[in-house]
Amino acid sequence: MSISLAKLQQLKHQSGQPGGARVPTGPSAVGTVAALPPSLSIARAHPLVYEASGDPEASLERLRTLLRVRTPRTVRGGTHHDRDVPGDEIAPGVRLVERMQRCEPVPEWLDGAFDRKGALRSRDLLFFDTETTGLAGGTGTRAFMIGASDWADGGLRVRQLYLTTMAGESAMLDAFAGWLRPTTTLVSYNGKCYDAPLLATRYRLARKVNPLMGLAHVDLLFPSRRRWRGTWENCRLATIEREVLRVVREDDLPGAEAPAAWLEYLRGGAADKLRRVAKHNHQDVVSLARLIEVLAAGHPDIRD
Repeated sequence: MSISLAKLQQLKHQSGQPGGARVPTGPSAVGTVAALPPSLSIARAHPLVYEASGDPEASLERLRTLLRVRTPRTVRGGTHHDRDVPGDEIAPGVRLVERMQRCEPVPEWLDGAFDRKGALRSRDLLFFDTETTGLAGGTGTRAFMIGASDWADGGLRVRQLYLTTMAGESAMLDAFAGWLRPTTTLVSYNGKCYDAPLLATRYRLARKVNPLMGLAHVDLLFPSRRRWRGTWENCRLATIEREVLRVVREDDLPGAEAPAAWLEYLRGGAADKLRRVAKHNHQDVVSLARLIEVLAAGHPDIRD
């Protein structure tokens, strides 16, 4: 039931008189917002009571409260957070970042003896890494970013998919599946134990065919351990980067903080940490491409 403007004004006038009528506060007081003049807003005391107000900002804020619309978070000083994220939106809630990176010419075939395999065709290698909402795995953990690199067009192509809404996961999984071919050889760092099973779970929960099933997979963690175990404090990728590839990351966001950075963005927060997650993921898949060359060459250190 709606209340007309004339009736509202009459009630308001009467409410100012001794013993006058009060503006109704029950369900019958709900009116059509579009029919009210700008001076009327949702009352602060009760969301279903209209009152006169000369502050349009206050009226808008009360309307947001009534409709439960999230307002952008603000930083000190009243300016909005930086919400800019890289890439192009290829589907609702999914963004793609694609870059070409220069690299030295790569042989057509790499020696796979370091992983007890035969020759590996370089153009079939797809280096991949995921950023997830946790390290426990299982059905409650999802990948919100998938990074991949491969050698193409004389350089190293780096592609990254990431979610800006929960609803984009299905489209992201489809996009990643489109990067795989029957001849693809997956290359990861601890991906056999973590990234590949996690993606398999996400495809299964989305009722999709797992495109990773049946593909060859080279996990560089294990040959790295065989070669450098005991040489340094551990064989984490960051350590191998520093000691073997001579890569020192600057302003790198620790992987443990990636879930919080993504969730903060989903809740309306700033995008600066999410961009740092993307930078971290980008370096991961670049380092994998460099590391496999070192391992295939049989040298303990990278060529200067």
